Amino acid sequence: MESPLRRFARKIDRFQERVGRAMSFVMLAMVLVTFGDVVLRYAFNQSAVWTQELEWHLFAVGYLLAAGYTMLYDEHVRVDIFYSRWTPRKKARSDFIFLFVFFFPSCLLVLITTWPFLKNSFLVNEGSPDPGGIPGRWALKSMIIVGFALLILQGFSQAVKNYYVLKGWEEPSRQTREVH
Repeated sequence: MESPLRRFARKIDRFQERVGRAMSFVMLAMVLVTFGDVVLRYAFNQSAVWTQELEWHLFAVGYLLAAGYTMLYDEHVRVDIFYSRWTPRKKARSDFIFLFVFFFPSCLLVLITTWPFLKNSFLVNEGSPDPGGIPGRWALKSMIIVGFALLILQGFSQAVKNYYVLKGWEEPSRQTREVH
């Protein structure tokens, strides 16, 4: 029988899977907007500020919201000088400690320091400083909060899975592209 904690971790994983797949469409939209902007600029000598801003808005949203998905599959960049040689149990211990000593505090720091900027941006209805730019810059800034909240959720799921490995209740395995 699966514990409620492990069941919750699996739900987080499935949710992150859906978010990650959705972000692939956001990245496709970014590529299409960039392609369209390049064609307009070089073939028709036309350019719009809003298309250039939309490119980096889409990139920022895709990057921020897919961070939890990337963590789910253990695809974040790391230097594996020692880690790659460790046993799965030692990796689980290292990951578990890292999550609580560095990861969660760092994510909370980002959330705490971002909140005042988001709040101010919303209160003044901040928009693009460029004529013809995209209004509502606060909506983009809110994605920082959402992205890091998703990252914290996935960190919780990873902590649960590592804890289960350390207790011997679950076999160690790296996440594959198939979420259970």
